[in-house]
Amino acid sequence: MKSRPRLALLSAVLALAAAPALRADTALPPEIAFARLTDEILADYFEFQPSSAVSLGLHQYDGKFTDFSRASLDTEGKRAHAFLKRLEAIDPATLSAPSALDYKLLKLGMQNGLFQLEEAGIFDRNPMTYAGAFDANVYLKRNYAPLADRLRSIISTERAVPALFAAARANLAEVLPKSEVELGIVIAKGNADFLQHDLVDAVKGVQDPALQAEFKATNDRAAAEMMAYADWLEKERLPKANPKGYALGEDRYRKMLAYNEALEQTPAMILEIGLAELKREQGEFAAAAKIIDPSKPPIEVFKAIQHDHPTSESLLPDIRKHLEMIRGFMVTHNIIDIPSEVRASVEETPKYLRAGSFASSDNPGPFEVLGAQAYYYVTPTEANWPDKEKDEWLTSFNYYTADIVSVHEVYPGHYVQALRMNASPASKVQRIFGSYAYIEGWAHYCEQMAVEEGFGREKAGDADDLQGAKYHLAQSDEALLRICRLCVSIKLHTQGMSVEEATKFFMDNCYYEEKPAHQEALRGTFDPGYLFYTVGKLELLKLRRDYRAQEGSNFSLKKFNDAITDHGQGPVRFLREILLNDKSKAGETL
Repeated sequence: MKSRPRLALLSAVLALAAAPALRADTALPPEIAFARLTDEILADYFEFQPSSAVSLGLHQYDGKFTDFSRASLDTEGKRAHAFLKRLEAIDPATLSAPSALDYKLLKLGMQNGLFQLEEAGIFDRNPMTYAGAFDANVYLKRNYAPLADRLRSIISTERAVPALFAAARANLAEVLPKSEVELGIVIAKGNADFLQHDLVDAVKGVQDPALQAEFKATNDRAAAEMMAYADWLEKERLPKANPKGYALGEDRYRKMLAYNEALEQTPAMILEIGLAELKREQGEFAAAAKIIDPSKPPIEVFKAIQHDHPTSESLLPDIRKHLEMIRGFMVTHNIIDIPSEVRASVEETPKYLRAGSFASSDNPGPFEVLGAQAYYYVTPTEANWPDKEKDEWLTSFNYYTADIVSVHEVYPGHYVQALRMNASPASKVQRIFGSYAYIEGWAHYCEQMAVEEGFGREKAGDADDLQGAKYHLAQSDEALLRICRLCVSIKLHTQGMSVEEATKFFMDNCYYEEKPAHQEALRGTFDPGYLFYTVGKLELLKLRRDYRAQEGSNFSLKKFNDAITDHGQGPVRFLREILLNDKSKAGETL
């Protein structure tokens, strides 16, 4: 439900910008020239960011690791500028519609890569880039090859860890954003602990003494390097850190909007929309609570329904049963075409992935063949927790919120989103490069859409249905959090808001307790893009209104939902260009 920092995505975008500046063959027809250029870009992208290739299911890149040295990054920057010039020499009007879409995605990716490298400073200003760069999970979570082979890939990448942190010390500025230093320390220590315990447990099944001995040597070294990096940050960078050094500022924030999502609105314009949406959604929350119990304040009503939750023992069985019910609702109500009878497997979140995780979907990459099973992970209570702590954890799995989260993660959220993309004619580029706002916006849109269509109501069409009001309240609670993220992101990065003020904003406007509110505020310092949950949902709702007006009596919800999940995962702006006949409306995204 909560996404991690998108550092891997930022590195991937930079990698996209790293194609060598070879001379284009102008004698070739544009379509063929562009296709060859695309293949060249992707090959170079995967060489620079092999972990992204592995996560996509391209296992010829197993065991490789990015070179983060300054010389490597400088080379990437030079190539990016030359490559962008080369791409701009191609006229997209000469390309077919699918290739023209690829062109726009590639160009946007190159612009964003240069922005991240030269202005956002992910390699110069963000120690989390390095703390989170090594990820053994990609080799553990899918059984695409014998565990011994995957362990060899882990060993190979662990050998690169010393160079990774040497590059970090050389590249990072003297004065860094305080929140990112603090979180970098936490991530590095957490990853060291993962290597020393969870990873060791995960590969115990490999019955090869020599391989295990080799793994122990590289793993111990990698864990020690991570702890040494955390110690270096604590001693050398934390004392000098700037409490407000995270802020992008107006100009860079506008570029983030433009290069990530092709948005033309200013931060102030989006904030105005967000504040209005916050007020509207708070009214929805209060109205739903009033149906349930008009004698209590809305937040007390919500806290009361949270006590209607499974037991520790029934958590996963209840999630599985409800998930099948949710799938049935989507099918019988003609919400969307689900192009597979294969179910996502509901499992306990693996221990090495539980830190900060409540529930999450783990869908195979679009090129995965042997490890293609999708998982819906649910984090259970721990056996050694006191009863009070178990009960507090399970309130988050109250039946209403849990079902809304299942809508977001599985039906028809991220799992169906992945199924439909893989069954569609989307190109390699459209499958590989995704928009934060489209991916999370779709899943968030699904929450509201399900409630609008009557999900959870005992009586269809009954606005005062008590059970329906509880589902509406849970959905509204999720929406309030995402709207607050939008407002806080813009205020933190363009209007001088402090982390303390952001914490209070979450407490006042989506009714969070201080600790989770503070965590949300901190996330906004290093993940300004978390505004895109709400931005993407609002973009899709507006596109639906415009598409409905265009189609008239030919409109159906299923037709719309199928259409917006048939073109890869690029920005919603590009979907407007595809679906709307009046191309002049393409820029009217919000």
